[in-house]
Amino acid sequence: MAITLPLGLLRDADPPDHLVWQRTTVDGRSALYGVAGEGLPVVFLHGWGLGQHAYKRALKRLVQLDCRVYAPALPGFGGTPDLPGPHVTFEAYAGWVERFMEAVGLDEPAFVVGHSFGGGVAIKLAHDHPDRVRTLVLVNSIGGSAWSSGERGDKSMAERPLWDWGLHFPRDLLDPARITRVLPVVLEDALPNAIRNPRALWKVANLARHANLTVELEELKRRKVPVVVLWGDQDTIIPRASFDALCAAVGSEGEVVGGSHSWLLADPDAFGEVMTNVLSVARLAREAETVEAKQKAKAKDERGEKRRRRLPFGRG
Repeated sequence: MAITLPLGLLRDADPPDHLVWQRTTVDGRSALYGVAGEGLPVVFLHGWGLGQHAYKRALKRLVQLDCRVYAPALPGFGGTPDLPGPHVTFEAYAGWVERFMEAVGLDEPAFVVGHSFGGGVAIKLAHDHPDRVRTLVLVNSIGGSAWSSGERGDKSMAERPLWDWGLHFPRDLLDPARITRVLPVVLEDALPNAIRNPRALWKVANLARHANLTVELEELKRRKVPVVVLWGDQDTIIPRASFDALCAAVGSEGEVVGGSHSWLLADPDAFGEVMTNVLSVARLAREAETVEAKQKAKAKDERGEKRRRRLPFGRG
């Protein structure tokens, strides 16, 4: 049985939306995560090279929207050990997240949000473990596969040269217009990750580069799983063609917001505004499910009572 231990006590001066950093056990090994709030359960999956700390301000907006937020450091990042075994796959990452949800006591489907690489993990989680995901939100997510489109057809992300990734990644992640706001929170996670586990950074980067999860998204569409696709209009890490491929797979137009790949870090208020309507819909669906479950339980009890009344005296 997993035991969750706080890394530090919550001080009286801490606001209620303050994420508390805790530790639990997944696959017999330590896993770190942030948690805060009460209400609709939300699981947030971070992007490549980062961790749960970089998103603190954005996640506070979700807490303020009456959510119980869980933000795990995925294996290989933020002090959480690598995945067990030699293979790094989306299936393995999704399985780890499912077991993390069990370890922290999540007993109902969650509202799952994934940014960048975390979006790919979120897609696979929803596909492989449908009972765990109520609504899926993909923020500048990998998985669309397309790098560019033109008269000669689409080019896949796997065809994208490594030098092109290297050219755009620092500039896009650290939006020059907001670098003073983004740089400190990125460095809080990125530098320790690079020093602690550079091998994991490389392995996950290679996995993300070749990600094509459109088949999984088409299956989620068939199952009628609510999927929301968000994309920053200045993102050159995940280009427009990849966003369009995600939208086509789920049969949705998606939503384009202003900003680069890291727009939710640079402007957490905008992230909160975008999420308000999405969370409202998910909350209504949750309430409807609760009402339906109560009605089914009541009907079952009534049928049982009728059967007992029909039994001959002295039997049953």
